[in-house]
Amino acid sequence: MNMPVNKPPMINTCGGISSPYHEELWKLNFQHLSGERGHKSRPTFSITKEFILRFNQTQNSKEKEELLELARKIILRCKRKLGLKTLGSGKHVHLPAAWTEVIYLAQCKGEIQDEALNMLYASLDHASFDYDHLPALFFVAESVLYRLCCDASLKTYLYSVEIKLAKIGYLVFLRLFIFFLHGHLESFKQHLLRLQPYLYALSFSGASYHKYPNIFSNVQFILKASEIIGKRELRSESIFSPVEDKKRYENTDSDMGGYEINHLLWHCVAAWSCVQNNSPQLNNVLEHLVFHKTQLQKKCWLDSVLSLLVLGEAAKLNMACLKALMDVVRDFVSSIMSVQNQEESCKVDDFSWAWNVVYIYTVILAEICLYAATSDLRKTALIGFCHCKSSQKNILYLDKSVPPELKETSILSLLEYFSSKMSENCDQVVWTGYYGLVYNLVKISWELQGDEEQDGLRNMIWQTLQKTKDYEEDVRIQNAINIAQAELNDPTDPFTRYSTNISSNVGEEVFSKYIGWRIANTLSKLFFPPIEAHFLPLKKPSIKQDQTKYPNKKLESVKKQVLHFTVREHPSVSEIPMFPYPDFFTKADKELAKIIDHHWQEELKIREKEDAICKAQELKDKKLAEKNHFQEVMRKREEKLHKQTKPYELPYRKEVISLEKKMPPPKIEVYMAEIHRMKNTKIATKQENFLVIKWRYCLERICYPDTSCLIVIS
Repeated sequence: MNMPVNKPPMINTCGGISSPYHEELWKLNFQHLSGERGHKSRPTFSITKEFILRFNQTQNSKEKEELLELARKIILRCKRKLGLKTLGSGKHVHLPAAWTEVIYLAQCKGEIQDEALNMLYASLDHASFDYDHLPALFFVAESVLYRLCCDASLKTYLYSVEIKLAKIGYLVFLRLFIFFLHGHLESFKQHLLRLQPYLYALSFSGASYHKYPNIFSNVQFILKASEIIGKRELRSESIFSPVEDKKRYENTDSDMGGYEINHLLWHCVAAWSCVQNNSPQLNNVLEHLVFHKTQLQKKCWLDSVLSLLVLGEAAKLNMACLKALMDVVRDFVSSIMSVQNQEESCKVDDFSWAWNVVYIYTVILAEICLYAATSDLRKTALIGFCHCKSSQKNILYLDKSVPPELKETSILSLLEYFSSKMSENCDQVVWTGYYGLVYNLVKISWELQGDEEQDGLRNMIWQTLQKTKDYEEDVRIQNAINIAQAELNDPTDPFTRYSTNISSNVGEEVFSKYIGWRIANTLSKLFFPPIEAHFLPLKKPSIKQDQTKYPNKKLESVKKQVLHFTVREHPSVSEIPMFPYPDFFTKADKELAKIIDHHWQEELKIREKEDAICKAQELKDKKLAEKNHFQEVMRKREEKLHKQTKPYELPYRKEVISLEKKMPPPKIEVYMAEIHRMKNTKIATKQENFLVIKWRYCLERICYPDTSCLIVIS
């Protein structure tokens, strides 16, 4: 096999790849998609080998236009099958067939190839984990490996297609590793064996990609994941890298199919679950997580990468998780740098893999800076927690005689730390971390353009990049800026040397928005499974006949989580929902809560009506009792006094008036005067005394009609 050459820092954005692999692709596709499930009909594809050959080789301008128009129609249909606007869910979505068709379409040169690879990358980023996707995933993996090993890596220049293929390969093998943790790759040994020759060839690509950590990190992840999966599933040593810690993968009875999960990853998943459920145990979990931070230094760095991915997703929502993430990485970088400085020790551990963890951490920081839920989280990821600094006047540490101390691991703090240690013979961790920060800052600045709400953040990033361009003379760091600009097809791309203008792919995703959330959600269900719930089932339930063509895919999600991302001129991004779709159990809980609330409101109304009826009845009974009591009092009064008037009630005034009319007032006054005269003189006779008593009796009857007077006439 011809060894790949060491590539200069050049990018050909117009590079197209074609090979005699077309016929083999069709055979593999039908074997993957229909060989495992013979009862299903084979998928039909409108892309044929003849179409691809005609598209790439025709010289007729009219035929080129017709084929280009047809390819664009196929792209629109593939977008619908991929569910790019619905995060891979819907009755019209069929991901295995769409992935295969897009892989075929990606063999067409030019803008069709770029658009197809962008669509595939976006779909692999947000698609849910489904066991039925495995045959198509292996097919995509084999196709990507073939093109990286047999086409792209042998070219003299670095092609933009290589960057996209490496990113797609990273997502594919990341998904395969998650399926491996679930124990779902046992029946795919033949597929794994088919990958071995390509992985062996890819292991020699270090000379080509060593200067480009953005590609080399993805390649190393592919090799490491394949090594672990191959050791467990194929029961044999890896053929493309040395054996590392055999006992780790053998003679274990864990639920991960013989793969031992370290405590750091477990606690990161637990922290993410606490954030999603607003659990008060989050602080305790983070304390235990920081206690296990030394496990980040273990040689099996794939667990470390997964731990940072999951904790990074929690850090997009919670400030305590962001602080824990920065503390763990700060301890890791400090430990690595202190070990590298111990030159006198001959038994120093080999940390040649540590740069992978550092680079992926820079990518996670960039994603937090873009997609965190609040502006405080985004600002902290860029600046850090030490706001007491005199702003950021000296972002690059130019005085390298006194190196600064690594207090925290925000973007600007790491820039200052790594820039102070840059030299021609510096450790790979230093220049790789520096490269990753600058490379991702260029992409962040491009993502934030046009967003007025993020002008302050973008201005600070722009100033940082300008100072890097002005003061940093290291060629590797300058290449980071140039490659990022070329990857984004920036108008100021210094590597575009062709007369034909390449239109900017406004729909291209420069960062992964959803894969970390998908992984955290899936691992949380694996580590903390709910009762009587099975995820990623090995066999699907039977579907009705009318649903076999486009099965309805359920989107696994949490949505208590909110991801912030900037909406600009991207038509595909602007139509993506801002909130992820809830899963079945979340929707069921919400519906149950609505039903319970509805019935509770109805019961409250019924209780209010019953209380009103009871109060009215009590008032009615009280009035009736008072009425009966009054009637009883009057009955007893009538029995005793023989009167029907109420107590203290005067009779009707007509009787009094009639009596007053019968008695002339002057006569009363005369007799009263006579009485006084007789009393004073004491000369009244017995007859006169009788008259006085009689008139007194009449007056008392008039003035006091209810008084019974007993008159004794003597």
